[in-house]
Amino acid sequence: MKLDDRVYGKEEIKEQVLIDLISCKSVQRLRGLAQYGLPDRYYHKKNFSRYEHSIGVMIFLRQLGADLNEQIAGLLHDVSHTAFSHVVDWVIGDPTKEDHQDTIHDGMIKNSEIPNILQTYRLDYRDISDINQFSLLERAAPSLCVDRIDYSLREMNHDGENTESFISNLKNKNGQLTFLDGGIARKFALKFYFSRYFKIWLK
Repeated sequence: MKLDDRVYGKEEIKEQVLIDLISCKSVQRLRGLAQYGLPDRYYHKKNFSRYEHSIGVMIFLRQLGADLNEQIAGLLHDVSHTAFSHVVDWVIGDPTKEDHQDTIHDGMIKNSEIPNILQTYRLDYRDISDINQFSLLERAAPSLCVDRIDYSLREMNHDGENTESFISNLKNKNGQLTFLDGGIARKFALKFYFSRYFKIWLK
């Protein structure tokens, strides 16, 4: 399977388990879920899908040398998102935590086709569904993690920012994502902060 991601470029997927998971209903459903939860006309940023984000997370994990389990976890980390993404936390979750999809993640995977797909390759869904065990994929802020980095890079890309300098400067250091250059790290942090909280870009 050949993928062409607008942030990371071309990536060839040869592992059949990843191909089967990408093709399954639970992952394909994410094509219809907007990352921001609201249609473009109601939001100040142009949307991208949870599917695009999930594929991007998997690709970047591959490029960082993550093992197969972490790549799978990255691909599946958003399959429990419901309609309107984190907007649902204002209705049935906690908007200060935005963790409704996290609380139902294990159950959603367990009751989907995913365990059977993984079992075909002698993998246990329980080794995949706890995303907090994967140090590249998920870390609490302000630590860097691929999940947070990917959607940030996509937001920047949509706004015309060249993200290549950030991607090439991010490395896997003993299972922890880190910038090699302090100046590039500072630039990324400022763009992330001001775009998210003040809705402007530093040039």
